[in-house]
Amino acid sequence: MARTKITVIGAGNVGATTAQRLAEKDFADVVLVDIVEGMPQGKALDIMQSGPVYGYDSKVIGTNGYDETEGSDIIVITSGMPRKPGMSRDDLLKVNAGIVKEVTEKSVAKSPNAIIIVVSNPLDAMTYVAYKTSKFEKNRVMGMAGILDSARFRTFISMELDVSVENINAFVLGGHGDTMVPSTKYTTVAGIPVEDLIPKDRLDAIVERTRKGGGEIVSLLKTGSAYYAPSAAVVEMVESIVFDKKKILPCAALCQGEYGIDNLFVGVPVKLGKNGVEQIIEFKLSEEEHAALMKSAAAVKELCDKVDEMGF
Repeated sequence: MARTKITVIGAGNVGATTAQRLAEKDFADVVLVDIVEGMPQGKALDIMQSGPVYGYDSKVIGTNGYDETEGSDIIVITSGMPRKPGMSRDDLLKVNAGIVKEVTEKSVAKSPNAIIIVVSNPLDAMTYVAYKTSKFEKNRVMGMAGILDSARFRTFISMELDVSVENINAFVLGGHGDTMVPSTKYTTVAGIPVEDLIPKDRLDAIVERTRKGGGEIVSLLKTGSAYYAPSAAVVEMVESIVFDKKKILPCAALCQGEYGIDNLFVGVPVKLGKNGVEQIIEFKLSEEEHAALMKSAAAVKELCDKVDEMGF
């Protein structure tokens, strides 16, 4: 049986760490693509040389072109300008839309049957760009956001209650940004609703910290943004697809009527399997959460309308 082949476009911190994590899992060969000469090749070689020590046989190839990506099962797009302190996600829009459009065109030409996972920001709008450019079916294009945001939410709840993160199930819905909707109604600790365990004022503060989670790391690092947790989130999505696990995970998926959202990529719980997004799972939100989700979707629509106006 041929090994799974995964292309990671962008060999910066997120892309390179994703390639490393995938190589360490030892179920796929990885192609790392970047426009900077020598950089993806050097990082790929370094990851390969960890194999004898860490105990994996994954092949990792670094390249500046797309020939080596041919026949990929999954394409992970991380390329784009990172968000700098004080920079809004909207500022990134035009630059990154151009980059995502170009890399999508080049990669899908070589791998017409692949599934695309977008990580570039602003996430929901960039997933829309990849979808429009690839002309793939909606189940084969998705964005990584909700798993990362939920992981942050779970981390902060774990810190508050001093319990294992493994006991915490959380969902964050909506756009990946300041309008995201961490659902306290469906967040549980060992099956107990989090609303029963944490006072409302503390829970509200944790929700707010989750919303600003990416910005908090940007302001601490001063140069660059988060990459350990984002890459871990990508790998969870890849595993669910490759092994047909059908995990229910929050991802940016194309809603066509679900939750009252039409033709927008927004973070919702999806069943991820070998066909990509196999189902969007709908559940009843509280009135407050549904209103927040609608507000979040409106913010995403604004960005997507700008993308259309720019001609992408």
